[in-house]
Amino acid sequence: MSKKIRMKFRHNVLGLLFFTVSLNVMAQEARWVDPTKDLANLPTSGGLLTRSGDAQIISFRNIPALSPTRAIGASNYTLELPAAPADFSNFQYQVGAQQYSLDDFMIHNDIAGLLVLKDGKNVFEDYGLGNDEDSLWVSFSMAKSVVSMLMGAAIKDGYIHSVDDKVTDYLPQMKGSAYDQVSIRNVLQMASGVQWNEDYTDPNSDVASSPGNLVELFHFLGNKERVAAPGERFNYNTGETNLVGAILRAAIGNNLATYLTYKIWQPFGMESDATWQTHGLGNGELGGCCINATLRDFGRLGLFAMNGGALADGTQVLPQNWMEDSTTPSKGSGQYGYLWWLEADGVYRASGIFGQGIYINPANNLVVVALSAWRTAQGAEYSAHRDAVFRAIDEML
Repeated sequence: MSKKIRMKFRHNVLGLLFFTVSLNVMAQEARWVDPTKDLANLPTSGGLLTRSGDAQIISFRNIPALSPTRAIGASNYTLELPAAPADFSNFQYQVGAQQYSLDDFMIHNDIAGLLVLKDGKNVFEDYGLGNDEDSLWVSFSMAKSVVSMLMGAAIKDGYIHSVDDKVTDYLPQMKGSAYDQVSIRNVLQMASGVQWNEDYTDPNSDVASSPGNLVELFHFLGNKERVAAPGERFNYNTGETNLVGAILRAAIGNNLATYLTYKIWQPFGMESDATWQTHGLGNGELGGCCINATLRDFGRLGLFAMNGGALADGTQVLPQNWMEDSTTPSKGSGQYGYLWWLEADGVYRASGIFGQGIYINPANNLVVVALSAWRTAQGAEYSAHRDAVFRAIDEML
């Protein structure tokens, strides 16, 4: 077969592929589950990461009914997000050679909520799967970025001296383990050098078999081997971020939900009560997962971060340079800072499995929040659509 014929064949195949993908999107029906029937249909089997269909949606918006949580109290006043609707009727984004609409995205990526804040104004807000503005939805690993901001608050408050303090300064039970010489900076950058397997598809991986109880987690992590020098190698590690949560609790002498309530949630003007999943009754919050909040309040968290960790009146809650330091590439990965994912041109994201995301572009004064129920924890096609939508919205506005 000549090169010319091979190229023509390849283009025809690719064109057929993208055409097929487009048809699949158009043919795919929007998922919807009646929220008034959630409590009557709470899942009784399987785990949060393995449920599918209606059970998945019901689980994601009803974590407090399924797991122990701690309350995060709403503010006495609400930071308004003035409505200034932008015209998205002709909005398109591209994946490969195919163009898609915002409706395509809502269906294809199983969107529970999509919010666009430009200059602090609400220019677009839409819901799916049965959600509305009052629905709580699980953050998954977006909580890690909140923990990063709480770490900054604890440093400003004097509970923690600096990110160069050692893990064992606050968790002496980890002495003698591979964490002995690991700094807070190392664990914030996912670069402790301690072995960990974060494969969500492997039932025997560390993330799948990690114990829920915090004391047992200390033993589990304490028995891990060192595979790299601290600070040298990036390795995504949710267990380790639960360790960061434990460091914070030990330092502040309080619960993370309480600290979040009085340092950020209420002072910044969050609209609704929220919850934070714990390691068990009477135990600490998961540092790596599962704040349950409304779409708008996740948007306000994005505004707080974009505002450099300052309140609307200018009061600095985080150290002056904390967000800048947090969104500076680490030695182990140019795409990761202090529990924030980094993109080009100063853009950064809080991300969670199954499609949760807060996209922040300070240069464009833009925050985009997507809450989702992807059919798989991770997926290249889902990610391609989400990233393309974020970029296209950024370019449009």
